[in-house]
Amino acid sequence: MKRRRSRYIILSIAAFLLVSANAMAQKAEREYIRKGNRSFNDTVYTEAEVNYRKAIETNPQSAVAMYNLGRTLSQQNKAKDAMEQYATASKMEKDKKKLGQIYRNIGVLQQSNRDYAKAVDAYKMSLRNDPTDDETRYNLALAQKMLKDQQQQQDNKDKKDDQKEQDKDKKDDEKKKEDKKEQQQQQSKPQQNQMSKENAEQMLNAAMQDEKDVQDKVKKRMQVVRQGQLEKDW
Repeated sequence: MKRRRSRYIILSIAAFLLVSANAMAQKAEREYIRKGNRSFNDTVYTEAEVNYRKAIETNPQSAVAMYNLGRTLSQQNKAKDAMEQYATASKMEKDKKKLGQIYRNIGVLQQSNRDYAKAVDAYKMSLRNDPTDDETRYNLALAQKMLKDQQQQQDNKDKKDDQKEQDKDKKDDEKKKEDKKEQQQQQSKPQQNQMSKENAEQMLNAAMQDEKDVQDKVKKRMQVVRQGQLEKDW
């Protein structure tokens, strides 16, 4: 009996200490969150970040601290880090209304990054959890319009790119035709040059023959003259 009673006392003390430790941890977590909220409201975001991180260290499952840390990081233009906190908080949070707020904030970050498709998905998730949020409904309509405009701009750009590609192909084809025509002309030039060379040789031979004939005539005349002179002297 004494052993059982001793064991019971030990277990009771352990349970009490555990409950006390949990209570102290919860109290510390709430205190850090309150300090973070005060700093956030005073726009001292770096200090708020420190307190929210301490709250998460105290309770790694604190969806509230994660959500508030996400808002603080967003205010510091740390969108990627903020998104990570919101994503983790969405896995921890069970309250539908708070889940709606988390997804709405995710949508705002995606929209600011011009990723309208993901923003639309986030806003839809927000409304599934909190259908009464008119602000999210307005954001969804705006994101859907911006997504449609973005897709239209992309379609127009694709058409222009296709037209440019077609024009380039057309110019390439025309250049190939011109190059082929020029190549054919270059190939025909040697024949023309060869014919011109043959004509030149014929003309040169004819000129040389005429010159030879003239020289022969001159020689004959000189011979006659010489003979005449000799006869006169004789």
